[in-house]
Amino acid sequence: MSSALVWFRRDLRSFDHAALYHALRRFGRVHCVFVFDTEILDALPSRSDRRVEFIWRSVQELDAALDALSRRAGGSGSGLIVRHGRADELIPALAAQLGVEAVLSNRDYEPAAIARDRRVAERLAEARIGFEDFKDQVIFERDEILTQGGQPYSVFTPYRNAWLKKLDGFYVQAYPVERYAAQLAPKAAGERVPGLEELGFVPTNLAGLRMPTGMNGGRALFADFAGRIGRYREARDFPAVKGVSYLSTHLRFGTVSVRELAAFAWADGGAGAQSWLGELVWRDFYHMILWHHPRVVTGSFRPEYDRIAWDAAPELFAAWCEGRTGYPLVDAAMRQLDATGYMHNRLRMIVASFLTKDLGVDWRRGERHFADHLLDYDLAANNGGWQWAASTGCDAQPYFRIFNPVTQSLRFDPEGRFVRRYLPELARVPDKYVHAPWKMGAADQTAAGVRIGRDYPVPVVDHATARERTLARFAVARD
Repeated sequence: MSSALVWFRRDLRSFDHAALYHALRRFGRVHCVFVFDTEILDALPSRSDRRVEFIWRSVQELDAALDALSRRAGGSGSGLIVRHGRADELIPALAAQLGVEAVLSNRDYEPAAIARDRRVAERLAEARIGFEDFKDQVIFERDEILTQGGQPYSVFTPYRNAWLKKLDGFYVQAYPVERYAAQLAPKAAGERVPGLEELGFVPTNLAGLRMPTGMNGGRALFADFAGRIGRYREARDFPAVKGVSYLSTHLRFGTVSVRELAAFAWADGGAGAQSWLGELVWRDFYHMILWHHPRVVTGSFRPEYDRIAWDAAPELFAAWCEGRTGYPLVDAAMRQLDATGYMHNRLRMIVASFLTKDLGVDWRRGERHFADHLLDYDLAANNGGWQWAASTGCDAQPYFRIFNPVTQSLRFDPEGRFVRRYLPELARVPDKYVHAPWKMGAADQTAAGVRIGRDYPVPVVDHATARERTLARFAVARD
């Protein structure tokens, strides 16, 4: 009987799964594996990492879901083979041990993942085992959306227009995995998902956060958002309002299907759904940019901006990381990130602008901090967002447009609800001062129970002065 091995990575679901579908349809017996890759895990800065726990919980659910899928199809049960070690060594070894003809996986677009998959493919070829990968985590990939001149887009709006023009039912059609589930191979006796501690990690506060894991968590969040999607365009920019989908982590780890989400928004057709569909287009856009221009991982998309003389400013960078810049909305956002691993999208733009344009710190340092802390960290989107805010990327915010942190706070958190949630020391500060508490006099500070400079910091920089320095900084780089 022909057999194959499906290698799960950032696609932790048992439905609408490209590689699993193709394997089940073509092979008589299909094994499934997930590797807790030490090449990735060993590089993490902490043994308490919410992403590892999210993956671990989602892998447990996937293991049970594959077993149930097999039994519903009349099989004797199945599940995940779970390994811990270097994937580029374990996958070829497991494939040889199982005697499979091919390993199938869904495609990854990050340079390190591409290099890893190349190593795996080479080792498999030595054993005369095939390796195939499939598009699954995006709607359109690589060269599927090009300019009329056959070149990749570098400006978002025409890319979005071409993306929407090409979209039809075929590209969002689900893969009918369940139809072929009888081919799922039984799991060997003794196979189990190792405990979190066995992987060298400890539990986090993930269970206490409003971030359900796995496929069931993704379904629950999607069902909740489906009832609110009509208000998305109006509510999306206000961090104290339940306006966004909260699906980014599930998209990152593939516990939801991007095809299902895009199909829903496309079929809805309303203003809110179309606005949200545009965010999925941005996601594809940044993955396309990363694939065509892997240099953006370490360098500016616009190379001339690699000449910018950024400030080292270790004390200012530390103040930004720890949420003590003296600008309430910036500090609240950074404290949200530290406490939850999540940050509202509008706030990501504001804090990135503040770091690069107010503090004059290299965007790469901020990008790295987000990479270490974001639960939904995705290299393509994170890099693209940071370069957009820093004005070094493709179709980026013009360098002379600099967010004023006080104005942004007044506009998007007018009552200070979000600020007060994460800055309890400002809980009693009146609305008129909560966005700029240093403007309070001594009497108002006493009444609010906070002393600026002692209980909450004075601003680490003056925004107007910092703005002029940024304009000069970019002017020199552009000469």
